Amino acid sequence: MNKQRNPQNKLLIFTIPLLILALIIGVYATKENGNEKTPVKENPVITDPSGKKTSDSGNDQISSLEKLVGETFSLSKEGKVPNIPFVSGKTGWEEVNKEWGKSEYISETAKGRYEEYESHHSTIGYSGKTVSDIRSYDSELQHISLNEIKNIGGEPDAIRYYKDTTHDQMILVYHATTSTDLLWVLPITTEQEPNPKVEHISLYTQVKKTPNQEAQVEKKPNQQENQTISEVISKMNLEDKIGQMILAGISGTTMDANAKKLISQFHVGGIIFYKNNFETPAQTIQLVDQMKAENSSNLPLFLGADQEGGRVTRLPGGLANFPSNKQIGKVNNPEFSYKVGTLLGHELKEFGLNFDFAPVLDINSNPNNPVIGDRSFGNNSEIVSKLGIQTMKGIQSQNVISTIKHFPGHGDTSVDSHLELPIVNKGLKELKELELIPFERAIDHGADVVMVAHILLPELDKNNPASMSKAVMTDVLRKQLGFTGVIITDDMTMGAITNNFDIGKAAVESVKSGSDIILVGHDYNNVVKITSSLKTAVQKGEISQQRLNESIERIIKLKKKYSINNAKVENANINEINQLITNLLNKYLQ
Repeated sequence: MNKQRNPQNKLLIFTIPLLILALIIGVYATKENGNEKTPVKENPVITDPSGKKTSDSGNDQISSLEKLVGETFSLSKEGKVPNIPFVSGKTGWEEVNKEWGKSEYISETAKGRYEEYESHHSTIGYSGKTVSDIRSYDSELQHISLNEIKNIGGEPDAIRYYKDTTHDQMILVYHATTSTDLLWVLPITTEQEPNPKVEHISLYTQVKKTPNQEAQVEKKPNQQENQTISEVISKMNLEDKIGQMILAGISGTTMDANAKKLISQFHVGGIIFYKNNFETPAQTIQLVDQMKAENSSNLPLFLGADQEGGRVTRLPGGLANFPSNKQIGKVNNPEFSYKVGTLLGHELKEFGLNFDFAPVLDINSNPNNPVIGDRSFGNNSEIVSKLGIQTMKGIQSQNVISTIKHFPGHGDTSVDSHLELPIVNKGLKELKELELIPFERAIDHGADVVMVAHILLPELDKNNPASMSKAVMTDVLRKQLGFTGVIITDDMTMGAITNNFDIGKAAVESVKSGSDIILVGHDYNNVVKITSSLKTAVQKGEISQQRLNESIERIIKLKKKYSINNAKVENANINEINQLITNLLNKYLQ
């Protein structure tokens, strides 16, 4: 039997679809903003410069911090930091002053002039008249934590540490470009605070200075650093100054009478150690600490060694060795070279040393070369430059001074300068096309010390090897390549010098020609003779006090830049170093 439909049911059949349609229209209407429709975002994905993706769970604060970290990394590649309109490495001093006016405070450091703008929560550093360092203390950046930096940027290229009476900091270094580093400065991690927040950031660019720019740098009234150095120099007598310009070797494994005299009587500026000075880690640290204790009343000592890796190493204790530079050149990975340099610096620091005579920047263009060989990264100027600079930067990242050597290039010699004087018959044009390339580029990237070789280049100087030549050290290295750091000679006790020159006269000629430090690797009597010769030359007016002061200023600046001090070292963690080296080699040599 058929039932008759209720009219109310018919009404529902028509009404329900209309209600659903109205509901849908209402939902879309709420999404409209004027004529612009905003799509609904569900768990948007943020991509940072390193390619990592992070989901936004809806927490606005976390999202904004992630975005700020990503923006900071991205801007650093352009030489910029958030909320500051200037470009590191490009913007000039005049533009900053036009935009922000005069700064509230000016200071001078070994790196350059720094002007603070408290109202903009930033400090601007200059190399000459060009912005080279932008430091931001923005309160937004100070909400970013260590984990957030690493989540977006990955592991840093290097980690540095800085500690004084008021700071105990870690500095995460990321290479934004080949010449610019982004530094995140945070308090050091502790058990109480394993995830500290940023104190400030720094975007530092290595700016090449030409000799003209050096002369044009605007001098500010507050030259605190220079005044301090001037005061130090004014209190030094002639013997003190000559002493600072000598880096001497010692005999044996203990602090003998002659070693004490080098420090207490001659006030030498530094000590070079060789393999025969080191027996065990404990003995080495004891010897180094004794040197520092003996030197406590003088300017702190440069304490150095030839820790190149490969076949040239000095440190004891069964340290795992690195492959030769030749092998590293075949790998041809700048990141690997940087990390090798980092560990070379770390090794020296563990033993209380602060000066590495590395890396070798010679191009091994002569296969018959008896002294360079596999110490070179290869016979290609691009590879030698790229890998050598990264090794240098790695050493520097550990607050250890790096020395690039052997200027102007020992790669095309067939004679060992330890035994005889090599001759390279090349003019400046040929040298610029090969040998000088790695040195010029390393200088542009912040080399602090250049070691000059005992090589005779008759087309530049018919009489004197490079280590005694004004044409090489002053005319080429200083004036043409714009090097303003410390020039040190190769060891003056090598056969190239002692078989051809009087060592005292050679040292005098070297200082007259532009060297800052005379390296005297062997024999206490050689130090006595060189000191006497230099003193006589000054007293006779052959070397001026002004010439000495120029070198002393460069030496003191370098010691201040690296905070060289007489602090003792307790022990070296050989197992930890070996594990770090093993991990590195396993990663890059597989």
